[in-house]
Amino acid sequence: MKNKSKSNNKNTAGILKSKLYLYLTEFFAGMSVMAVELGASRLLAPYFSSSQIVWTIIIGTIMIAMALGNYFGGKSADKDPDPDKLYKRILFSAVWIAAIPFIGKMVILGISALLVVTVSTNFLIWAAFLACMVIFVFPLFLLGTVTPSLVKYTTDSLEDNGRTVGTLGAFNTVGSIIGTFAPTFVTIPTVGTAVTFLIFSGILLLLGLVYFFSCKRGYIRMAVCTVLFIVFCVTGTVLGFAFWERSLTYEGESVYNYLQVKEDDKQAALSTNVLFGIQSIYMKDGGLTGLYYDTAMAAPLMSDGDDISKKNMLILGMGTGTYAKQCRAYFPGIEVEGVEIDDKITDLAHKYFDLDEDIKVTTYDGRAFLNSLKGANRKAPGSAVKYNVIMVDAYQDITIPFQMSTVEFFTLVKNSLAPGGVMVVNMNMHSDKKGSINEYLCDTIASVFGNVYTVKVDNTTNRELFASDLTGMPDRLYSASQKLVDPELKELMEDIYMDMERYEGGENILTDDKAPVELLGMQVIDDLISEELTYYKKRFKEDGIAGLIN
Repeated sequence: MKNKSKSNNKNTAGILKSKLYLYLTEFFAGMSVMAVELGASRLLAPYFSSSQIVWTIIIGTIMIAMALGNYFGGKSADKDPDPDKLYKRILFSAVWIAAIPFIGKMVILGISALLVVTVSTNFLIWAAFLACMVIFVFPLFLLGTVTPSLVKYTTDSLEDNGRTVGTLGAFNTVGSIIGTFAPTFVTIPTVGTAVTFLIFSGILLLLGLVYFFSCKRGYIRMAVCTVLFIVFCVTGTVLGFAFWERSLTYEGESVYNYLQVKEDDKQAALSTNVLFGIQSIYMKDGGLTGLYYDTAMAAPLMSDGDDISKKNMLILGMGTGTYAKQCRAYFPGIEVEGVEIDDKITDLAHKYFDLDEDIKVTTYDGRAFLNSLKGANRKAPGSAVKYNVIMVDAYQDITIPFQMSTVEFFTLVKNSLAPGGVMVVNMNMHSDKKGSINEYLCDTIASVFGNVYTVKVDNTTNRELFASDLTGMPDRLYSASQKLVDPELKELMEDIYMDMERYEGGENILTDDKAPVELLGMQVIDDLISEELTYYKKRFKEDGIAGLIN
């Protein structure tokens, strides 16, 4: 026996006479939800990183919004099965999503400024969570009402409700699949995060407009939403992530990163985020940088072999090539190649950082590259390439790739070194606390290599680690430094020799199965931010908001 659902004239008016439009609504709603989720990660990454912690916050926030939307949507559809209300909510969500590229960045900075004077710990977690709640909960709550509402409108009887709900689910799933792949591989790398939000908000806007046009009502509502959408299209594309900066040479995005280049007469600098300083720097006079690149230049001098011009070097995490250029400049004849996962960074390296065209850069993940070397026929038949120096410089704020921090990875590095070769690792979050990320990395490396030394880089949060099975690395460094011609470099290498500290391994070992690098990194970042917040809280207490602004 059939149980007909109640309906009014609006249920069957206009375009809803065909269920196809309802199924398309489910398809595009599912697609937009996933696109917004991926866009959220790119919106937050320049401020809070793209770590698993931030992803967890984004996914959790979106699930909260969708759950509330599902509940409200089902309750509302039972109480008043009027499709006008659903398509109003779709219009409102479209306008809100269109506003995110413009207003969202201001919300992030506003929340961050508020938390500067109110929290002492877990600053990034609180800031990311509150930003997600304010920016994304409302539009995704509205989109969460779509599925239960459409179930109400599409189900005609108990005899076919299973097939109807299944069809809706299939449309939603297929839409979600497209909404997952399209932003990552098409829209974000091609037109950027802001336009990605606008594209999918435009799709939602069109869904609502077509419905109300077909029903011949709601013209004022449609006009207002369309005007607001156009306004946000204009404003959202002119506001950069670091919109307060006035002297950026370049600002853009890639599949992996937000990219920002600052340049003056003396140097060019690359940042892949807004809040955590710079990732690469190029001194235009060709001299030393005063940063960790200089310290890492001790590695070729520590490796076995007196003729440095016959040595070769691999850099995992090439960036803009600062380390490669310095080693080639100060050690003529050394063979250098790099691996960089982001090809847009390599393009910027050639355009703004004067990276030599003859330096080979492979676009690949560092660990995958080392795996590809096994049995490689590049030097001699049947032999893999071996390097005198391997530089690991792939750690960035708290987004340390876990697959490049484990026993298995460092074993792979060791097997890729020539006899007497040296690995140098840039650890960019210095902490002397027990159980810190640096201690875990050092213990892990010490479980693989027989000799491990660390050097603190002055005036930075960096610490360089040198590892090898070769004994007497400090003595080799001192002996080689005495043959250097450049007095500045010679003095620096002598200082490094004096500052080298032998590291004895412990039990904090990272493995492919268990490597909580992001939680460990977050602890260090939190400590660093807390130190900075102390200063800002003091200024706020003494001078109020004006002091913070100044």
